[in-house]
Amino acid sequence: MQRYPTIIQGGMGAAVSNWLLAKAVSMRGQLGVVSGTALATVVGRKLQAGDPGGHVRRALATFPVPEIAERILKDWYRPARGPANTPFKLHSMYTLNPSQDLLELTVTSSYSEVYLAKEGHDGVVGINLLEKIRLPNPSTLFGAMLAGVDYVLMGAGIPMEIPGLLDGLSRHEPVRLNVHVEGASPGDEHVTVFDPRRIMSEPMKALKRPLFLAIIASAVLAAALVKKATGRVDGFVIEGPTAGGHNAPPRGQNALSPSGEPVYGPKDVVDLNAIKAHGRPFWLAGSYGTPERVKEALELGAEGVQVGTAFAFCEESGFTPEIKQAALERVAAGDMNVFTDPLASPTGFPFKVASVPDTLAEQGLYAERPRICDLGFLRQAYKKENGSVGFRCPAEPVDQYLKKGGKEEDTSGRKCLCNALSAAVGCPQTQKTGNTELPIITAGDDLKDLGRFLRPGCLSYSAEDVLNYLLQGVTGELALAPQMA
Repeated sequence: MQRYPTIIQGGMGAAVSNWLLAKAVSMRGQLGVVSGTALATVVGRKLQAGDPGGHVRRALATFPVPEIAERILKDWYRPARGPANTPFKLHSMYTLNPSQDLLELTVTSSYSEVYLAKEGHDGVVGINLLEKIRLPNPSTLFGAMLAGVDYVLMGAGIPMEIPGLLDGLSRHEPVRLNVHVEGASPGDEHVTVFDPRRIMSEPMKALKRPLFLAIIASAVLAAALVKKATGRVDGFVIEGPTAGGHNAPPRGQNALSPSGEPVYGPKDVVDLNAIKAHGRPFWLAGSYGTPERVKEALELGAEGVQVGTAFAFCEESGFTPEIKQAALERVAAGDMNVFTDPLASPTGFPFKVASVPDTLAEQGLYAERPRICDLGFLRQAYKKENGSVGFRCPAEPVDQYLKKGGKEEDTSGRKCLCNALSAAVGCPQTQKTGNTELPIITAGDDLKDLGRFLRPGCLSYSAEDVLNYLLQGVTGELALAPQMA
């Protein structure tokens, strides 16, 4: 018998869904989820900032290969960062063949985040990854599995190879992912390979294979994953276009509203009967953050809902206190806006941007930022004239992008999400130009409704407040009902 949660706390940003938030949700019997995006950057910077509270060091003390943990601390830990504008040390960028140092940092970072989320209780914990950020995923997943992660959730693309990859990693086998290379010739094969023996020369016993939930926006994609994925897809999160972060592009005509947002229509409504026919559990997401919508999802046959935005601004989330206060002040004043930007993300997917003061939602501030690409998680692989594989990003300096064969029109409106999302959780880089990176805030359309959690004179609320609200009227049996595996 498999028990499924009613509430999945969404995996948001780069460490907005941090271990503290995931732990708070999991301890209440629901599915707490850590974000796996750019964990090497976030954890590396936490260590350089002195590891407040000693949490990362506590987790690393349990890592099954002590010599790797010792190397990480030697290379990255600093008792104190120094002046606030001290630049952070950078790790190398991911390529088809990442360095040993980068693999070790990635594995230990995801291990630490999941370990801390699971520490001290027996609740379930998941990790959320993006298909569009493909190269770090095998090592990120291996680290999470070493820590006993229970669920893996993945969207922003078609995660066809991930189920089989989880099977292989559970057996400590080398795994490979195909990598799309722009300009590749028919018959070209480009892969990235991760061998767990680069981390553990003497494997432990087989690892638990986590349940895999694909985050999708169409019944067609669900059918393709059930039939063609390399292993079992254990369930689905059906995400609508009002959810935060990256949205699936509209399936109909590529039109924009008068305000410049993508227009979604009838073709974007998911056929839930077709989803049910696969016999897999599913959850609904995208403006399902009310008790009425939780009940509606249950009545439609879902196990429950995934909620992100309400958790994103609670006390336990990774957004800085200043960002939470500024956002909730605007919510309380009725002056919050969320814009679905069709251009901001280098991935080409629409990306939700919230109008929080002193962030990159203010176009003038972004226009002043010198274009720099020094983290590279959203770079795209392309085939060079000599046949080798290079990497480019539409948000990098335009002249560099053009030299790499990119089109100038693809650079218009693009934003460096890698640096902006890191800044949003208190890890802003100070560049050589003297410029300190500003944050970007992503949230769902229901951000404007978070005033329901605010008491008079108080601009804060907890993850428990969110869960208590969502589960109003839902019985204990429904909130965590036993289901067939």
